[in-house]
Amino acid sequence: MCGRFTLRTGATTLIEKFGGLLLFELPLQYNISPTQMVATVRIGPEDAVRRWEMVRWGLIPSWAKEPSIGNRMINARAETVADKPAFRAAFRRRRCLVPADGYFEWQKTRKSKQPYYIRRRDDLPFAMAGLWERWTDPQTDEPIETCTIITTEANELTRPIHDRMPVILDAAGYDRWLDPHLERPDPLRELLRPFAAQAMRADPVDAYVNNPRNGGPQCIQPLPPETWHQNNANCRWLL
Repeated sequence: MCGRFTLRTGATTLIEKFGGLLLFELPLQYNISPTQMVATVRIGPEDAVRRWEMVRWGLIPSWAKEPSIGNRMINARAETVADKPAFRAAFRRRRCLVPADGYFEWQKTRKSKQPYYIRRRDDLPFAMAGLWERWTDPQTDEPIETCTIITTEANELTRPIHDRMPVILDAAGYDRWLDPHLERPDPLRELLRPFAAQAMRADPVDAYVNNPRNGGPQCIQPLPPETWHQNNANCRWLL
């Protein structure tokens, strides 16, 4: 799954990588958690312009009776996303990029769970495949926009940590993924594959990140090498 991620890249680089106009301030975020507002990039059906939008993480289907269902919809599985009632309409018409520059995953150990910070080796930002939805609160008649992140099977690097990973899209696939007129599932499913293991690294980090209220660079600070073997004998080859 993908339950926490970071976006600590400056606005100039984000616009260069993902296009569009960033018309709001985007603070550096080191521990983005479900139900928080996250930055997304999408294209409307009326034009071909990429737009940045802030939406709440945890998709609320348009037919939902109350918003708490979104707390359980932070991820959608690539294998079933085109068919699941909660996601299939958004998969056809409301796809987005969720920019990030790393994500966290927890590996079970003998005593607890060891958090890892996983990112590209070159530390560049990347786009996770996302879906967005608009739900109207029946009490206030106010629209709420939400999103989910699609996951796939883990690659060789991350599999010892967790059996799932977010779909990290190749830049060549951005236009196809964002095309609001493309509704056929097969060309979209082709994009939902594990990212190349050799282009990534995974560092064990302190349990400080476990608390979603904690933020700042301490969340991604790698543990000293002398502590790796105390936590897990597999850590050595994940770098």
